[in-house]
Amino acid sequence: MKKVLLKIDGMTCSACSSGLEKYLNKQDGIKQANVNLVMNNANIEYDEQKLTLEQVEKFIEKAGFTSLGIDTFEKESKKKGTEKYKLIAITIISLVILYISMAHMVGLPSIPFLNIMYHPVNYAIALLILTIVVITLGKDILKNGYKNLIHKTPNMDTLVMIGVLASFIYSIYGTIQILKGNAQYVENLYYESAAIVIFFIEIGRYIENKNKDKTKEALKQLMTITPNNATILKDGQEVKVTLDEIKKGDIVICKPGEKIAVDGEVVQGTTHINESFITGESVPVKREVGSKVIAGSINYEGTIQYRAEKIGKESTVSEIVKLVAQATSTKAPIAKIADKISGYFVPTVLVIAIIIFGIWLIISKDFSVAINIFVSILVVACPCSLGLATPLAIVIASGNASRKGILVKSSETLENAHKVKTICFDKTGTLTKGTLTVSKMYNYSNEDEKELLKDIASLENKSEHPIARAIVNKAQEDNISLIDVKDFKAIPGFGIEGKTSDEKHYLIGNKKLMLENNVEIVNSEDEQKLISDGNSILFVSLNKKLVALLGVSDVIKENVPQVITELKSKSIDVVMLTGDNEKTANVIANQIGITNVVANVTPKEKAETINKLKEKGLVMMCGDGINDSVSLVTANIGVSVSSGTDIARDSAQVVIMNDNLERINDLLDISNKTVRNIKQNLFWAFFYNVCMIPIAAGILQPLGITLNPMIAAFSMTISSLTVVLNALRLRRK
Repeated sequence: MKKVLLKIDGMTCSACSSGLEKYLNKQDGIKQANVNLVMNNANIEYDEQKLTLEQVEKFIEKAGFTSLGIDTFEKESKKKGTEKYKLIAITIISLVILYISMAHMVGLPSIPFLNIMYHPVNYAIALLILTIVVITLGKDILKNGYKNLIHKTPNMDTLVMIGVLASFIYSIYGTIQILKGNAQYVENLYYESAAIVIFFIEIGRYIENKNKDKTKEALKQLMTITPNNATILKDGQEVKVTLDEIKKGDIVICKPGEKIAVDGEVVQGTTHINESFITGESVPVKREVGSKVIAGSINYEGTIQYRAEKIGKESTVSEIVKLVAQATSTKAPIAKIADKISGYFVPTVLVIAIIIFGIWLIISKDFSVAINIFVSILVVACPCSLGLATPLAIVIASGNASRKGILVKSSETLENAHKVKTICFDKTGTLTKGTLTVSKMYNYSNEDEKELLKDIASLENKSEHPIARAIVNKAQEDNISLIDVKDFKAIPGFGIEGKTSDEKHYLIGNKKLMLENNVEIVNSEDEQKLISDGNSILFVSLNKKLVALLGVSDVIKENVPQVITELKSKSIDVVMLTGDNEKTANVIANQIGITNVVANVTPKEKAETINKLKEKGLVMMCGDGINDSVSLVTANIGVSVSSGTDIARDSAQVVIMNDNLERINDLLDISNKTVRNIKQNLFWAFFYNVCMIPIAAGILQPLGITLNPMIAAFSMTISSLTVVLNALRLRRK
C-alpha cells in the first residue's frame, strides 16, 4: 500500500469534500481516502499493484475535481493574484448593476439613458450584458455545480448554479417580452439577484480562503525553518554547499547566529541552541560533544562541528511536517457525522426548494414570486459553514499543538484526548530522565569485576534500553574495552540473552527472567538493600548461575510532581505501569505523588492492565521503550516522548518533542477547547439553516418579512464567516 497527499482544486463546501471522499472510497484499489476541505487536499492510501498515481488522479477528475499533484503546502501566489483581480472586477460590475437596478428605489439619480421608466429596453439590455460578464467571471461556480450534479454529488455550487440560472433565464424571458413591447415585464427582471449572489459567494470564498491560508502557516513555516546553505569540512577546507549536497557523515560547521542545517551529533565545540520552534521550549539548551542537534535550531554562542545523521525526508522537521499533515488530513468522528449530514443536505434542499416553488406558484399564481423564493432557498441553504465547522478547528488546533512541541498523528486523537479517564506512565525514561548510572555492583563470580563488567557491557551494547546505556557508560568510564558477542537476543520486558566469543552464555535482566530460566536467586539481602535505596536491579547469570547484581539509579524529570498534581485536579486517575520491581517503583511513585503502582509486569501484562482500565473509560499510555510499544497500541491514546525508541514513536498517536510531560496537560487543554469550538461551530451552522430556510420559504411573508436572493447570499456569507472567525479564536488560546 502507498499513501499520497494530493492537492485538490474545485472544492467549495462540505458536500464537495464528502462527495469526493465517498466516490474515492468506492473505487477498487483504494483502501482509504480522507478529503480535507480546509487544506484542500486528499490523503489517499491505495494498492500499487492495482492502481497508479495517474489512475488515482483520474478518479478525482471523474468526480468533478482537479488533482494538482502532490501537496507541498506552497502558496499558490499566481492563482491568488488572479482571484484577487477577478474579485475586484466582479465587485465593480456588481455595484454598477445594483446602481442601475435600484438607484431609483432609494432616491438616487438614475443614469439618463438607462432610466427604467423611459428607456426600459436600454435598461434591460444593459443589465443583461453586465450580468453575463459577472456570470462569465464566476463561471467556476456554475461549472463546478454542473459537474457535481452530473456526477450525482450535488454541492453548494450546484445550489448556486440552479438559483443563478433560474433567475438569469427568467430575466432573459422578461427581456424578450420587453423587446416585444411588453414594458411591464421590466418589474420582473432579476439580473441583479443572479449577479449579486455570485458577488457575495465570491467575496465570502475569498475571505474564507485567506483565513484558511492562515491555518496552514505553521506547517509552511516548518518547511522553511532550515537554511538553504551550510558549511561543511571537505579535505580540511570549509566549503559552502546547498542543503541537498549534504550527505550522511559530512562534518557540518555552524557558527553563532546560524541555523542547524541537518539533524546530527556534535563532534566538536560547546554552545547553547534555541530549539523552540521544534520543541516549544523557549529556554536555550546546552549542546556539547555527543549531543544531538535538530535542523532549524538556532546556534546562540560558540562554533560547533556536527556529523550529519538525518537528511532530507529522514530529518526531524520532515517527520513533523508529515505528522501534522497526517493529522490535518484525517477525519475526527464528529467531522464524519457532519460530512454524512452534508451529503444528504444538498439533495434535500433541492427537493424542498422545488416543492416550495410549486406551492407558491399555486398560491400566488405569480411565477416571479415563486422563482424568487425558489432562488432564495437554494442560496441561503448553502452548507459552507457546516463544511468549515470541524476541519478548520482541527487544523488550527494541530498547529497550536505543533508549536508547543506536541505532534498529534490524527484528528480523532485531538477530539478524544479530553475524554481520558486514566493515564498510565512507564517509569524509566518517561517519568525519570533515563540517564541512568550504575550505583553499585555485587560480584558473586570468581572473575575479576572489570572482566565481568566487560562481558556484561559488551552484550548490553547491543540493546537500546536506558539501563543498557548506563552499563556501557560505566564500562567506558572505567576504560574497559568492549568485545564481540554473538547470539544476541533482546527479550522485551525481561532483558537480554547472548554469548561472548569464548562461549559464555549470559542472561541479563529482571527477576522474572531468572525465574523463568530456573536461575536460583541468592543474596537477597543485597537485593533488598539496592531496592531500599531506590535502585532498579539487574540480575546477571552466567551459564544459568547468578553471578552479579547491578543497582541502577535514575533521576526524576523536572516538573513531574506538578504534572501529576494537575492531572489529578482534572479527576484523571494516574497509574505507574513498569517492569521494574515493586519496591523500587513505589520509592519513585511516592516521590512524585502516584499512589496506583502496577510493577514487575511484562509487556503483555501491561497491555492486559490497560484493557482492564479501559472498562472505566478512555486510557492514555505514555512510554518510551520497545517494551512499551504493545501498551501504546493497546491504549486508546498512546503518547511517546521524542527520546523514545523508533518503535515507540511509531506505535504512539502522539509524540512529545521535548520530553516535557507538562505537554500532556497542554494536549488535554487543546483537545477540550477544540471540541468546544467545533460544537459551537456546528450549533451555529445547524441553527442558521433551521432558521433561514423557513424564512426564505416565505413563512413570514404574511407579516411582510421576505428574503430576496441578494439578502440570502449575504446572510449565507455572514454565516460562513462567523464559523471561520470563531475557529480562528483558537489561535489565541
